[in-house]
Order: sequence, then C-alpha cells, then structure tokens
Amino acid sequence: MDYKEITNVFPRERELEMSAAFPVLMRKVYLWMTLALVITGFTAYYVASSEALITAIMTNQILFWGLVIGEFALVFGLSAAINKLSLTTATLMFVLYSVINGATLSFIFLVYAYSSITNVFFITAGTFAVMALFGYFTKTDLTSIGKILMMALIGIIIATIVNFFTKSEGLAVILNYLGVLVFVGLTAYDSQKIKQMLLTAPDAGEGAQKLALLGALSLYLDFINLFLYLLRIFGSRRD
Repeated sequence: MDYKEITNVFPRERELEMSAAFPVLMRKVYLWMTLALVITGFTAYYVASSEALITAIMTNQILFWGLVIGEFALVFGLSAAINKLSLTTATLMFVLYSVINGATLSFIFLVYAYSSITNVFFITAGTFAVMALFGYFTKTDLTSIGKILMMALIGIIIATIVNFFTKSEGLAVILNYLGVLVFVGLTAYDSQKIKQMLLTAPDAGEGAQKLALLGALSLYLDFINLFLYLLRIFGSRRD
C-alpha cells in the first residue's frame, strides 16, 4: 500500500468512527435529560405529599435559600469544572441537582391542580420535541439568534427581580409570554449547538460523554423553564 492509499484509508476510518460515536452520544444526551426530569418529577411529588418536608421548606428560610444556592452552585460548578471532574462525579452532581430542583419545585403541587400540571407537562413535551427537532435538522445557523435570546433571558431575569418588589400583574403576564418565547428559541438553539459539539467528538469516551452530560443539563433547564412559564399561563389553580 503506497502513501496515497494510506492517507485515503485513515480519514475514511476516522469518519466511520465519528459517525458511530455521534448517535451513541446523542442518545445519552436525551437519556440523561429524561432521567433528570423523572427524578425531579418524583421528588417534587414526594416532597409535596409530605407535610413535614413541604412545611420545612416553606417555613424555614435558611433551608429554602440553602436549596436555591445549592442549585446554582451545582450548575455553575458542573459547567465550570466539567473537564476536571470524572464522569461518575459529574453524573452524581447532575442527579443531585435534579433532586434539589424537585424539592424546590414541589410547591407547584400545592398551587396548581394535578390535572392542570399533567396537561401543561404534555404541552411542554410536545413544544419541546418540535423545537428540538427543528434545531437538530435546520440548516440555518442559530448562533446569532441564540445570543439574542440569552440577552433577552438576562433582561427577563432582571425584570422578574424588579417585579418581585413592584408586584405588577401586567408585567408578570408579559414576562411569562416572553419567557415562553425565549425558551422555545433556546431549545432549538441548544439542540443545534449540542449536535455540532458532539459531531466533532472523536469517540464516545469519557470526555465526549461529559460533553453529552452538559448538553443534557442545558436541555433539562430549557424544558423545566418552559414548563414553568407555560404553567403560569395555562395552569388552573387549586380551589
């Protein structure tokens, strides 16, 4: 075999290796995201069903803010230190975040009717699936749109903090609809970004799987936030 034949074989083998790794990594993204959603849902329901637990979270400000701060610490810690963490540690941090997030979201079972929560969940799932597929298959580069959406998200967060003190119902309604638009768009953007990121992965080793885990975290956050904004719009409150 001469030099040209060798150089032609290796790129072909490399391409086959990448094409084999990519579907494996994408399956892991959605498997981890789904697992996190299931953990969050069961945790939220369990905490809401326990009078002792829900009372402790709602009445003990130290515990409540400790859970909130713990969520932020886990997300930022996982994102910033992913290269230094083992896959096992990163996965456990993701699971722990899912549990804590479920505990802090348990209040929705006290505020909204169970049937309403179920209906909005399926609306969210359908919307999420459509936008994730759009982001995956579209040939349009969504990078510039993603940057705009991130800036809009920062604006929504700031406005939400301000409205926490002003308590304007009109502004709250506007922010809910804007939140839906932002996370619908971010779902498509993140889906495309994850695809592009994993297409460059040389194999399905630990390093690539940690990138897939980060992708799962991004989509999980998109789903949860989209669900909460839709719940505020369409949710029926309990009597």
